[in-house]
Amino acid sequence: MAAHKPVEWVQAVINRFDDQLPVKVGQQNTHSKVSTEHNKECLINVSKYKFSLVISGLTNILKNVNNMRIFGEAAEKNLYLSQLIILDTLEKCLAGQPKDSMRLDETMLVKQLLPEICHFIHTYREGHLYAAQLRASASGVLFSLSCNNFNAVFSRISTRLQELTVCSEDTVDVHDIELIQYINVDCAKLKRLLQETVFKFKTLKKPAQLSVINSLEKAFWNWVENYPDEFTMLYQRPQADMAECAEKLFDLVDSFAESAKRKAAVWPLQIILLILCPDITQELCRETVDDSKANKKNFLDNLRKALAGHGSSKQLTESSAIACVKLCKASTYINWEDHSNIFLLVQSIVVDLKALLFNPTKPFSRGAGSQSADVDLMIDCFVSCFRINPHNNQTFKVCLASSSPPTFHFVLVHSLHRIITNSPLDWWPKIDAVYCYSGELRTMFAETLGRVVQSCTTHAPLKMTSSLTFKEKMTSLKLREKTADTDTKSHNLLLALVKLIHADPKLMLHNPGKQGSDIQSSTAELITGLVHLVPQTNMGDISPEAMEALLVLHQPETIEMWNPEAPIETFWDIR
Repeated sequence: MAAHKPVEWVQAVINRFDDQLPVKVGQQNTHSKVSTEHNKECLINVSKYKFSLVISGLTNILKNVNNMRIFGEAAEKNLYLSQLIILDTLEKCLAGQPKDSMRLDETMLVKQLLPEICHFIHTYREGHLYAAQLRASASGVLFSLSCNNFNAVFSRISTRLQELTVCSEDTVDVHDIELIQYINVDCAKLKRLLQETVFKFKTLKKPAQLSVINSLEKAFWNWVENYPDEFTMLYQRPQADMAECAEKLFDLVDSFAESAKRKAAVWPLQIILLILCPDITQELCRETVDDSKANKKNFLDNLRKALAGHGSSKQLTESSAIACVKLCKASTYINWEDHSNIFLLVQSIVVDLKALLFNPTKPFSRGAGSQSADVDLMIDCFVSCFRINPHNNQTFKVCLASSSPPTFHFVLVHSLHRIITNSPLDWWPKIDAVYCYSGELRTMFAETLGRVVQSCTTHAPLKMTSSLTFKEKMTSLKLREKTADTDTKSHNLLLALVKLIHADPKLMLHNPGKQGSDIQSSTAELITGLVHLVPQTNMGDISPEAMEALLVLHQPETIEMWNPEAPIETFWDIR
């Protein structure tokens, strides 16, 4: 049947996929989840041969689901789960297409799909249970979509920029400009975005200018992280047209930044625009510079002063920290063998940067609403400093100290995980550079496990007796909130540690110079701790992660590290 009627057969698969979505069949069980996953895989495979048919079918399903009227919490959950399934399937179908393979009919399909995807990105609701997942999933679809259909997405962005150049209203819709953050850009596409911005920046209203500034910075990282070889090549063979464009935009943005608040908003993009100009960064390392580059020199001087806290506002100090972390991160994508002067700029700021971000007596914070952003910034800084100089362990020791804030421990463990799992460049140092700290990491795991287990067994529900005064009740509530916050941090750190074991068990098993009995004892303690976590289904993701960690610990080459002096005997003793 499939050979004679391919269209009908593909349509049957699409209909079956549609009929088994949670919004149609209700809450999923194990069997229905397996069936849905099978349908997804089937459509992804079919899309390699009948792309237009599959994308058209999925687009129609997404439209219909988006237009459904639902009532009740359970129905709402099923709706969101269905949308996530459809978006994930779309992303994988789009990602499976060979690059630059789109035909005219497929481009028309993309124009139908694009508004549906933008709906999820534009209507993001802060705090909604599934909103962040939906936006992330839709962003993934847009990224894959723009790989072969950049012109369609670029046209939407360019049209909106043009509309905003003649807009007289103070409140402007910048949603389409924000699409810049999520698209797949290589060197040529980034150049087009910069050229378009240079052409229209001055005529935009302030909200649109700020949106462009923020979005272009994210587009730069999309380029660097997805096409690192192109960025590395920029420092081997500088591109005059890219540098010219970046310099023009730097000057436009510099004129825009007339107040401290605006400077804080634009500094992170300005450092990136300088990075795109290798010849200018080289000139800025000299004692004197040409008058046309004086504003760049002045920018770097102000950046260093703000970082060191010399008479600058808190806002500028925070912005300088963000900009300098981006400089350090970008420098790691440039080969040291290219002898780039960008490393001189890094060396001039890195000491003050680490002093600001990793001071245990005065932890870096931009306020309650930016805690996750602060952690991300510290992780970026830690990983970048490790890649620049893996043998300088000062920051490592600060984060490892038991007296340091819990955030520092969290940053350390997540940084180590990123170093292990994200190492695409040949010159990036490997995790074995810090194997010498295995003992301290095992101690952190044991202590964190103890805190989490104790909090699970000792915390009874809070009861409010009538004999307590209002003040006593409020004090008790605040104490419970503080305890709950501590428990959450310990839980998150434990999960991160278990993932770290899963990523590289050797990091926790390294025991140079120790007696076989001591090595066996530390291995037994590590494995016993993980075994204790497996049945703890009330701990969220920790239980399945503990199982995965135990599996990698039981790989033959890893078992040999349980006790190199007597691996088989140790294996049977611990078992």
